[in-house]
Amino acid sequence: MPEGKSIVAPRSSCPKCGHQLRAIELIPVVSYLLQRGKCRQCKVGISPVYPFFELLTGVLFAATYLLIGWNGELVIALTLISLLVIITVSDLAYMLIPDKVLLVFGVLFLIERFLLPLSPWWDSLTGAAAGFLILLFIAIISKGGMGGGDIKLFAVIGFAVGFKMMLLSFFFATFFGAFFGIAALLLGFVKRKQAIPFGPFIAIGTLTAYFFGEKILSWYLQLFMLS
Repeated sequence: MPEGKSIVAPRSSCPKCGHQLRAIELIPVVSYLLQRGKCRQCKVGISPVYPFFELLTGVLFAATYLLIGWNGELVIALTLISLLVIITVSDLAYMLIPDKVLLVFGVLFLIERFLLPLSPWWDSLTGAAAGFLILLFIAIISKGGMGGGDIKLFAVIGFAVGFKMMLLSFFFATFFGAFFGIAALLLGFVKRKQAIPFGPFIAIGTLTAYFFGEKILSWYLQLFMLS
């Protein structure tokens, strides 16, 4: 999508030689291992990014079932993970979060939250509005330090998880992003004022809040009361 290509047609192919991939070449992780990380036609190496994110997605899906169980919220969680994996890859590779992706997942969450609403139901609307406005405010005061894709992404996330979890997602995303940025700067991996994709940290922060946010808040409140 960031390159303006369709995900429907033509069929998947090797980006080097254009060889159209058959079913045996499209099995997540397995095909990469069977082909020893190379295209069957031109023998050019396949980026390890493919099997890494394929495996990561499978692990996250399996872990989600173990954490949530077999219920309606599992559908929301798997949709959320799918969105976060896609925008992570896109932001890392192109520094771009495509509007088409956000639109598709926004519609999916709209349908899913209509059938499986938060309590209260308007928490989705509050989360979406707050996610959009908070990121928009940061983008304005930082004069472009926050991308438009990040703003719209947090609106979608806020609709999916609600106001409280959206705020917690933002807190964790900012914490992880700042920690990585400072560490990378000290180690010389990045330079001052060098743009760093925020999408991956939004993904990590959102998953942390979604799966462990309530426990973290409960632990913090207990610690605060003891002190």
